[in-house]
Amino acid sequence: MGNLERNNAVVVGLDVGTQSVKLVAYDPQTRQVVATIGHALELAAGDDGSREQRAEWWIEAIRSCFSRLDPALRQRTVAIGVSGQQHGFVPVDRAGNVLAPAKLWCDTATAAECDLIMDAVGGAERCIQVAGNPILVGYTASKLPWTRTHRSQAYAQLATILLPHDYVNFWLTGERWMECGDASGTGWLDVRTRQWSETMIKATDPDRDLRECLPPLVEADALFPIAPAIADELGLPRDVRVSAGGGDNMMAAIGTGNVTPGVLSMSLGTSGTLFAHADRPIVDDAGRWAAFCDSTGGWLPLICTMNCTVATESVAKLCGFSTRDGDALLANTRPGAEGLLMLPFLNGERTPNLPNGRGSVFGMTATNVTPANLYRAAMEGAVYSLKNGYDAFVDAGMRFEAIRLTGGGSQSAVWRQMVADVFGLPVDVPEQAEGAAFGAALQALWATQRASDPGADLAALAAAHVRLEPRLSAHPHAEATAAYDAQYRRFLSHLEAIRPLYA
Repeated sequence: MGNLERNNAVVVGLDVGTQSVKLVAYDPQTRQVVATIGHALELAAGDDGSREQRAEWWIEAIRSCFSRLDPALRQRTVAIGVSGQQHGFVPVDRAGNVLAPAKLWCDTATAAECDLIMDAVGGAERCIQVAGNPILVGYTASKLPWTRTHRSQAYAQLATILLPHDYVNFWLTGERWMECGDASGTGWLDVRTRQWSETMIKATDPDRDLRECLPPLVEADALFPIAPAIADELGLPRDVRVSAGGGDNMMAAIGTGNVTPGVLSMSLGTSGTLFAHADRPIVDDAGRWAAFCDSTGGWLPLICTMNCTVATESVAKLCGFSTRDGDALLANTRPGAEGLLMLPFLNGERTPNLPNGRGSVFGMTATNVTPANLYRAAMEGAVYSLKNGYDAFVDAGMRFEAIRLTGGGSQSAVWRQMVADVFGLPVDVPEQAEGAAFGAALQALWATQRASDPGADLAALAAAHVRLEPRLSAHPHAEATAAYDAQYRRFLSHLEAIRPLYA
């Protein structure tokens, strides 16, 4: 009997994010999420742009989530899928011990190392020719030479390079592997061939063959047995299987039903992302978007900004209110924030490519500097950054009829309406707000189905299980779209003006 034939089978999705670990338990027979549990994470931030977490924090959070999951649901679990924040570097020795804190996607301390790697290859354009992507700030590749310089002992003992979701998989199963979606965010994967690029790896360290530290690549539908000791510790059956998993954006694509061309997904979290599905590599010669693989066997052209809800949260903290009250606060404000404009590059920025950038506020007058306008300007600035990336998609000939919104911002009526108005497109929100965790659960479900039926189709599965919540839809208002368009043009002009300051 296959695992899915067990009575009341449940699949679990884990999303190891920057702010928290989330667990979603899904019953595919009733098509209901039967549990959602979260555990907050700390973030170690340095003045040099470093952003780090300890791998044991993720494991402690996962233990906490499972401990709060009903024991009956744990016993019904047949498969687990893991989603993880992309680009993080977890250095592991031969015995499986973590050698240093994990440097994260939002770590800009390695910006200089990006340039060193690209210079060794022959520049950004040559990197794109070789592997499909330049080495942008935050990509895993740049963290290796930084570690070699600043944590030489850890680098000397390094046996395996793991990404955050890879490390969680390793903890769950005792096995080390990568899949192409998350691996394409390292900077080492040739996204056209879905193989490691010897050129990019050698440029990262010409004196050491880092290929020896890279785990094998597996297919998107791979399954691995959970380690018996971990199953016992978490209260799970020993026949649970762990799917290949993927990066949080790749899993959010599955969780929002973005597994066929023509759908545009947007995630509003600490970072902001825009991504679409493609059945072939979509590489931009100018590197205006990330030409990633996805975690279904296809490709995922992606725009990533490093400052989304972090901008609104920072303003709320400064002004002494909670983001939970943000929508109410903005009820009496208007598009354009009475001329107040923010470039919200608090963490540096990837899109636009300003790793040394800093946040700026323009257009202040004696009357418009209010908490409400400042909060609106932060929200608008975050959306304008995504619009800047979207324009590159459109310039390349991509066309979309609607946006599927996920992430924490999708639960805000103001965020939803603002996205609809700025982009001039209707916005739909899937019923499951935790798109990445839900997508990980669906990938685990698909992989389990494929184990007994190789013809099981992910697009059909997503169509059956990803449902939209019509009450959360938003449609653009022409007057607001015109107002935002004028402010967006100001955003672009100010962006060009400040670029030389942070080059």
